[in-house]
Amino acid sequence: MNSTRTITYLSPPAEVSMADRWFEIASVDHFWIRRRLEVFRRLAGARIANARQIAEIGCGHGLLQLQIEQTYEREVTGFDLNELALKQNVSCRSPINCYDIFQKDPALQGKFDLIFLFDVLEHIDDEDGFLGAVLFHLAPGGKLAVNVPAGMWAYSAYDIAVGHVRRYSIRSLRETANRMNLAMEECTYWGMPLLPTLALRRLWLLGKHDRNNIVSAGMDSRNQVINHLLGLLSRCEPIPQTVAGTSLMAVLGAGPDEG
Repeated sequence: MNSTRTITYLSPPAEVSMADRWFEIASVDHFWIRRRLEVFRRLAGARIANARQIAEIGCGHGLLQLQIEQTYEREVTGFDLNELALKQNVSCRSPINCYDIFQKDPALQGKFDLIFLFDVLEHIDDEDGFLGAVLFHLAPGGKLAVNVPAGMWAYSAYDIAVGHVRRYSIRSLRETANRMNLAMEECTYWGMPLLPTLALRRLWLLGKHDRNNIVSAGMDSRNQVINHLLGLLSRCEPIPQTVAGTSLMAVLGAGPDEG
């Protein structure tokens, strides 16, 4: 925990559809967090240089903010309503805000050229309403970098425990984007080598009910050796690829997708 950071309260804290146990397990050393950044760098890392202002909606405890700081030497303004996560935010210099995007603060209208929605959209019941609020904060010509879990076939007790409403395919994410007049400019599945572990997790969690135990079983990489081996395994795929994966990453921009 970075105790020197200050949270700006633009909105009062509120409960969100995300298990607090996840924040206790996930770290910048976790193979999945590291691989997620690697995928972004290959798919759309060049977008960072062209963005004047960058934000992350659903920043949680700041893992992506810290990674962008360290990799690109850029600040990422973070927004979340989970006060527990914000108090654990590990970023070094990026602003952190307790903020409900539906508040639509006029000072933030059209401010950001690049907005990260990493592992957020799957928690939202009303995709269109939420994305409408996100777009209020996006500058003209701006881009959304989205990461979501892939494959409804893999929906399991883990998804329920961490607050996932759904998992996505390229088709379903494109349909969501098109409803908001957004084009899917770049996309890739990732985590293909991890698909067998996803299937095993689904079977392993059958009949389990304790939420914290489910989240731990689904996310905890157990020890440094396994974490390292899973990291190596996760890299055994081309990026971009549109075959299959445990996750889906895309860049969305203004304009209907005709593809």
